Amino acid sequence: MVGSFLTCHGITNHHQSMIHQAPAGARDLLPLEVVQKSWINDRLQEVFQRWGYKRIVTSTIEWVNTLMAGGAIQPSTVIQLQDIGEGTLGLRPELTASIARAAVNRLTTNTVQRLCYRANVFRNPPQGHHGRQLEFYQAGVELLFTDGVLADAETLLLLVDSLEYLGLESWQLLLGDAGLTRSLLQVFPDNLRPTILNCIANLDRVTLENLPLELELKNRALLVFDLRGNPLEVLEKVNQLDLDENGKKAVNHLQALIELVNYNSAKTLPITLDLSLIQTFDYYTGIVFEAVSFTENKASVLAQGGRYNQLLGIYHPQKQTYPGIGFSFNIEDLHSCLLNSPNLPKITPPSDWLVIPETISAVKQAFSYAQKLRNDSEKIVKVEINLEFRSPEEIKNYAKNEGILSLAWITEDGTVKISN
Repeated sequence: MVGSFLTCHGITNHHQSMIHQAPAGARDLLPLEVVQKSWINDRLQEVFQRWGYKRIVTSTIEWVNTLMAGGAIQPSTVIQLQDIGEGTLGLRPELTASIARAAVNRLTTNTVQRLCYRANVFRNPPQGHHGRQLEFYQAGVELLFTDGVLADAETLLLLVDSLEYLGLESWQLLLGDAGLTRSLLQVFPDNLRPTILNCIANLDRVTLENLPLELELKNRALLVFDLRGNPLEVLEKVNQLDLDENGKKAVNHLQALIELVNYNSAKTLPITLDLSLIQTFDYYTGIVFEAVSFTENKASVLAQGGRYNQLLGIYHPQKQTYPGIGFSFNIEDLHSCLLNSPNLPKITPPSDWLVIPETISAVKQAFSYAQKLRNDSEKIVKVEINLEFRSPEEIKNYAKNEGILSLAWITEDGTVKISN
C-alpha cells in the first residue's frame, strides 16, 4: 500500500534514498547523548528553581515579525515556514523575543517575573554554509519588570552558580556595557559612528585605523577599542575620559555591580571587563556578558546575555516598555566542555530487572509480575521483559552486557525465582 502510494505520487529512487538520512544541518541524538544533555539540562533547571525561577514554554512557531525583535534579529537567520495571509510564520531562533511577547501580554507587569526555559531553537546558517547545524538546544532565564544593580547582580550570580554546579572549571566571564560603549562613541561624527561601532563589535582594528578621523578622535577610537582587561583598571581608564551623565552612571553601576558580585562569590571570579563586547543592533541597553570556556586551545561561548530595557515595549499593545535581563546557555557547547568530566554520565542507565517467562504459558504471569515491580516502588523501577525464548546462558549474558542486576524467572503457575 505504501509502495503504491509512493509510486503513484512520483517519488523517485533518489528521493526514496533521502529518507535514510536526516536533512543537511539536522541531526539525531542517540540515547547516550540524550542522557548526557538531559543531565546538563536537569542540573541547570535545578539551579534556576532554587533561585525562584518558574518554567515557561512558548510556541516553537511564531510570526516572523515577532521573531525580528524590532530589527535585532536578521530575517535571514529565521527559518521561514509559510505565508498564511495574515503574515509569515517562522521557527524561533532564540527564546527572549517569544518570552517578551508572552510576558507583556499575559503576565502581571507590576511584579517581578522570574522565568526559565529549556527548548530547541532553529537558525538558518550563514550563506555559503550549507550543511551547518540548524537546530540547537538552549536553557536560560529572563528576569523581567525590574532594573538596577541588584537585578543585574542576581543574573550574574545565577550564571556563576549554574556553571559551578555543572562542575565546569576553566571558564571566564566577559562583561561589557552596551550603554557605556555607546556613550563613549557620542564624541564621533554621526556619519562615522555606525562604522566605528561595527569595527569595535567585530574587533576590526585595521578598518578603524584607516577611518578619516583627526588624530585626537582616532586615538579616542583606538582607546575604546582596547578597553578590556582587569575591571578596576579598565574603569579607571574610562573615568579619565570626558564622560556624559549616562557614561558616569554606567561606570558607577559597573563598579557597584562588580563589587556586589565578587562579595557574594566563594572565590574571586574570573571577570574580564570588555567594552568591545557589544552588538551592532540596539537589542541590549545595559550590561552584556558571555561565559567563555577555553579547552584544548579552543574558545567556546557557553552562555550569553544582557539587559534589554526597550525590547518588551515592541510587544506591548500601547508600546509601553519595561526592563528585562536574561541569558541562555548553549547546551551543545556545555556538552563538549563536559565530555571529559567525571560527573557526566558515561553510559545509559541500565534496567533494574529482567523478567523472564520460562515457557509460553508463563507469559501472562510474567507481564503481571513485571507490572507489580514497576508499581510497588515510589521511585522509578525500570523493568524489561524477555521477549524471545533464549537459553538461560544467553539470557544471563544479555543481562550482564546490559548491566541488569536482578533477574526474575517466572513459571507457568506464577512461581518467581530471583537470581542476580
